[in-house]
Amino acid sequence: MGETEKKEDLEMMFRDLEEVIEKMEDSDVTLEQSFELYDRGMKLLKKCNQTIDEVEKKVLVLDEDGETHEF
Repeated sequence: MGETEKKEDLEMMFRDLEEVIEKMEDSDVTLEQSFELYDRGMKLLKKCNQTIDEVEKKVLVLDEDGETHEF
């Protein structure tokens, strides 16, 4: 999976998280639905964190000698 695909996937996951939050804020949501939404949100958040970690590991840092090292 390329970085562009990961970026699009990450953006899609963020949109899904926003949708989950909006639904949880709805006063018509039952307690059971709230727990399901919370579970879905936590799984999405975990996937987001994993994707961000993968991207961060690929970031290169330029040191004072002009050499690059993985972040």
